[in-house]
Amino acid sequence: MGTPAVRHRLVLSMIMVAVLALSGRLLWVQGLDASARAQEAIDARTTTRTIPALRGDITDRDGTVLASSVERFDLWVNQRQVSTYQQDDKEAVAAGDTGVKAAAADLAPVLGWTVEDTEKALTGDKGFKYLQKNVEPAVRNAVIALKIPGLGADRVADRLYPAGSVGGNVLGFVGADGAPLAGAELSYDDLLAGTNGKTTYERGAGGQIIPTATQSTTAAVDGSDLVLTLDRDLQWKAQEIIASAVDQWGATAGSIVILDAHTGEVLTLAEAPTYDPNSPEADSYLGNRTVSDVYEPGSTGKLFTLAAALEEGTVDMDSQYTVPYTMSFNGERIKDSHSHPTQKLTLAGVLKNSSNVGTVQISETLSDQTRYDYLKAFGLGETTGVGLPGESKGIVHDPSDWTGRTKYTTAFGQGYAVTALQMVSAISTFANDGVRVQPQIVKGVKEEDGSVRSLGEPTQTRVVSSETSQKILELMDNNVVDDGKTNGDVPGYAVAAKSGTAQVPGENGGITYTASFIGTAPADDPDIVIGVTLFGLNSFISGTTAAAPAFSQIMAYTLQNQGIAPTGKPGRELENEW
Repeated sequence: MGTPAVRHRLVLSMIMVAVLALSGRLLWVQGLDASARAQEAIDARTTTRTIPALRGDITDRDGTVLASSVERFDLWVNQRQVSTYQQDDKEAVAAGDTGVKAAAADLAPVLGWTVEDTEKALTGDKGFKYLQKNVEPAVRNAVIALKIPGLGADRVADRLYPAGSVGGNVLGFVGADGAPLAGAELSYDDLLAGTNGKTTYERGAGGQIIPTATQSTTAAVDGSDLVLTLDRDLQWKAQEIIASAVDQWGATAGSIVILDAHTGEVLTLAEAPTYDPNSPEADSYLGNRTVSDVYEPGSTGKLFTLAAALEEGTVDMDSQYTVPYTMSFNGERIKDSHSHPTQKLTLAGVLKNSSNVGTVQISETLSDQTRYDYLKAFGLGETTGVGLPGESKGIVHDPSDWTGRTKYTTAFGQGYAVTALQMVSAISTFANDGVRVQPQIVKGVKEEDGSVRSLGEPTQTRVVSSETSQKILELMDNNVVDDGKTNGDVPGYAVAAKSGTAQVPGENGGITYTASFIGTAPADDPDIVIGVTLFGLNSFISGTTAAAPAFSQIMAYTLQNQGIAPTGKPGRELENEW
């Protein structure tokens, strides 16, 4: 091992190497690498918290709030810091009024808790713990004013629907995390959501904010207010009426659509059953049947056949038809809904008697392609573009697939499927001089000055001429003249309407029925178009019987609500037989 002197020099050399290595490392850390190490320390101390944006309101057309986000706060505590409460107050220290017990005594009455429960919540070693969620701003302000170390509050929002179930199927709802899950809340989330802000700060070992360190805050930008075309009072009344009709006739569901004939604005989109967005139940239907469920329209579809024939000039108002109860067309047997002796009907009579046989005779004057083109022009087989989630485009097969009975049933509203909104929109064409206007549920976004910024003009499509639409209105008006049969009359107003009933294949080979009644008033100068539809009827009940009374009630209410004066003109009496 050598002499002691040699060993001594070897140990000394090793020590010197170690010292040089440590010195070099110290020089690197404190000199050349100081900024990087300092940044690492800052990064470790820095935390960022989100400042949630408030979701925009949803209002009806007159500004009545239907959905609103209110400012709330989640209170939290860093238990490690509470023990320092009032330690800088000499009088409090002298009186022993410091620490967790003192904090609990001061905080308890603000939260409405017992002192014992409050002390338990403040005691511990957790750096973060929620004390109470969703408190009002006044409570938050009172808590912060106590200046208890470790107590803080995060801004959150609580979504409220002041009108309850009114318009629930249109509004939709948000989840517990504020995420939109249905209705306009989901479709227009990009406008309603806003942009969250954030606050960034450095905190010490105990979680406290370091006051001398850099802090930055980016403010949240709240969402925009969405103005719907709905009228809250009409929506409420329509929901009441359709719920009563569903109950009366044992239907599984029902809907009422109210449109402004000229603007396409949806004044009401009511359903039964519906739900309260404040507390949607998981086992309830939380969609919107009016835009998502499809059905065969039945006899209301006869209007499109008559309109196409009048527009193409293959029939006129004086056309005459010999109509037996049943008739064969190329081997396909077509019959009317009720047995009757052979009738001699005019064009008006075919519609008033809702004759399938007579309607097929009219359809035979047109090619299949022509009839298909008109169905598409009326907006069937395509989504309306109203802007609600889950909208169906319905079912309209290409005429090359119209084989067997389908070639003839499509003439009287069977063999294709529609949504309730599609059908009301299509028939509103006749109330708007032959021009179909795209339905719209949103008027626009409310600006800071109170004005409403439109999201775009609705698409308009001329389907038939002014002359044809006027003739169809006359035929529909004649259809309602005998109010003892139609149940759809409105005292003081001329009404133009048509009923429909169609079979729907049910479970296990069963059959249910859909009944509807769609019309416009005043028939001599149309403004309002309303459709009432009842789904899931267990037996054949005509739209005239089941849906027309509800139509009469809501139409009378709507005309008064909208300030439309009575016309005082009687319905049109056309010759129904020859």
